[in-house]
Amino acid sequence: MTRIWRSALAGAVAALSLAVMAGPAAAQGQPFRLIVSDLEAPLVPNSVIDLADSLGYFEREGVNVELVRVQQTPSIVAALQAGEGEMGNIAVSDALQLVARGQFELIAVTSPNKSLPYLIATRDTLTSPQQLEGTAFGIGRIGSLDHSLTRRVFEQIGVNPDAVNYVPVGQPAVRLQALAANQGIQATTISIGTWLALPDRAGLHVLVSAQDYYAAAPVVNKVNVVSPQTLASRRADIDGVLRAIVKISRDIANDPNVWVDGMVALRPDVTRETLETLAEQFSGSAESWSTNGGMSRAALEATVEFNYSSPDFEGVPRIDLAQWVDFGPLDGVLAELGTDPELDPADR
Repeated sequence: MTRIWRSALAGAVAALSLAVMAGPAAAQGQPFRLIVSDLEAPLVPNSVIDLADSLGYFEREGVNVELVRVQQTPSIVAALQAGEGEMGNIAVSDALQLVARGQFELIAVTSPNKSLPYLIATRDTLTSPQQLEGTAFGIGRIGSLDHSLTRRVFEQIGVNPDAVNYVPVGQPAVRLQALAANQGIQATTISIGTWLALPDRAGLHVLVSAQDYYAAAPVVNKVNVVSPQTLASRRADIDGVLRAIVKISRDIANDPNVWVDGMVALRPDVTRETLETLAEQFSGSAESWSTNGGMSRAALEATVEFNYSSPDFEGVPRIDLAQWVDFGPLDGVLAELGTDPELDPADR
């Protein structure tokens, strides 16, 4: 774990205590706190977590889910370590680092959104990827998902990742606003949803499309993790969360308007036209909806290989998939619901 990670974690427990206390009160029974690093429903397929809550999927599965929102992954990890949350949605790279270094036992049980539809947006003055070398590139933080994944993309498209000046700015919308205002950065990685939601994109353009970005880094990005203790003590709730996520993913895959209608209520700042455009793009991608829970063994193994080829993993001990992944809960849910052979491999 980097020094930045350690310093971020040091102050995160206190911050999470306030965040949890400020969250919505439990309706009935003991709340199951699911921690996400989005301050509002994101304009990516990972929003199935928010929609499963707002549209009653969790409730129908008998789970009293309380969403806890924080700004960065270190706060999610700190909350789980402090017992202030039961499940967290984090980057695979972070889960691997924590488990491999013996800093925290985490078990991945599902991936609500296997691939984030990232793109690289820049000022119009940059017309080729190679021009990114030497420029100020906005990221969430050093080691964040957008940072580590973009370094991989740079390697694949002929950009020296070490020649780029990475500037920690924060959340995607903040990075895009800074880019639009020409304040401190000339480029950044954001989701296609964040890009389309910007009302005025004058002076900006997409330098690397979402399709090209994914082709350069086809890895599983995020997983929902629990501690071994939570897996043992809250198994019924975990199973309910997994059922809800699989069910809403299948409903959206069958009818994208389920996503559009739900997001209209959660994101009134985004036009319906934009949401419909996003839904069309997501539905055209086999990687978007985790209709079987998003836990392909082959994809996870390839993702592990990708991460260990990164400079960020130099000296990190190798670990087996069994040390940080448990297919059991999801396989139990799929045994009950059946598998969808079309969109989401359930290979074990």
